[in-house]
Amino acid sequence: MRDTVSLTIDGVPVSVPQGTTLRAAAEAVGHEVPTLCWHENLAPANACRACVVEVEGSRALVAACSRVAEPGMVVHTRSPRVERARRVVAELLASAVDISLAPTVAALVEETQSEPERWEGARTAPPVRDDNGLYVRDYAKCILCYRCVEACGAEAQNTFAISVAGRGFDAHIDAGWDRAMPESDCVFCGNCVAVCPTGALMDRTEWTLRQEGRWDEAAIHTTDTVCGYCGVGCALTLHVLDNRIVKVTSPDDHPVTHGMLCVKGRYAYQYVQAEESGDGPLV
Repeated sequence: MRDTVSLTIDGVPVSVPQGTTLRAAAEAVGHEVPTLCWHENLAPANACRACVVEVEGSRALVAACSRVAEPGMVVHTRSPRVERARRVVAELLASAVDISLAPTVAALVEETQSEPERWEGARTAPPVRDDNGLYVRDYAKCILCYRCVEACGAEAQNTFAISVAGRGFDAHIDAGWDRAMPESDCVFCGNCVAVCPTGALMDRTEWTLRQEGRWDEAAIHTTDTVCGYCGVGCALTLHVLDNRIVKVTSPDDHPVTHGMLCVKGRYAYQYVQAEESGDGPLV
C-alpha cells in the first residue's frame, strides 16, 4: 500500500497517496482546478498556467497539474493572487487566439470575468495551413498548450515530427523549417488532432463540413466498435452524421489505446461508404 501525505487545501484537511499532484488532491476534496494544457494521458507540460495555486511559504504560484503534494502543505486554489493570475492568463489567450471552438478557454474567461478586449490587436492571426488530405492546421486557434507535441513524442507516437519554434508572438507549432506536413516526419496518426482542445487541429471531414455550415454536433450519434485492421484490439468510436462516418476517435480511458490510434484506425474508414459513393472498392 502506498504511503499517504496529509495537507490542507482551502482549509480542508486531506490525505492523499504519495505522488499525488495538487490538482488531483484538490479534486479529492471537491475543489476543481481549471486546466487547459493538462491531459490525463500526457505528461504535464506546465505551459498554460491556468492551474496555478498558492502554496504558503512558496515565493511563486505553482502549477497544480505537476506539483506533487507534500506533507504539511497549505494550499489555496482561489486566493486573490491566484484569481488575478488566472484572469490575466485568460485575457491574454482570448485576445490572441480564436476561442470559438475552445470551450475550456471560454469557460475560464467567463469564470474569471476576464476582459480580453484590453489586449486585442496584440497578435496577427496566422493563415490556415491546408497541406494534406487528412487534417487542417488553423494556428489562429492555437494556444500553444503543447498537447500535440507531447502526443507526437514520447508520450504516445514517438514520431517527434513537430515541436515549438519561435519566441514570443512568433512562437508556433512547426514541422521543421516551416515544412508542409507531407514533407515532414508525420505519419498522420492524427493523435495530435485527438488531443487538441481548441480546434487548431481538425480532421479534414469535420473542417470541410464546418466550412460548408453542415456540421451539426447535436445530430451526430456515436457507435463503439473494434478496429479490424490488426490484432491489437483498439477501440473505435464512430461519429456518424446523416448515416455517414465523419470522424473516428478512441476513448481516453481505454486500456489499449488511451485515446491514441494509428493512421488506419483513425482515417481509413472510407471503404465503409465506398459502395454508397459509387467509388468502388478502395485498395
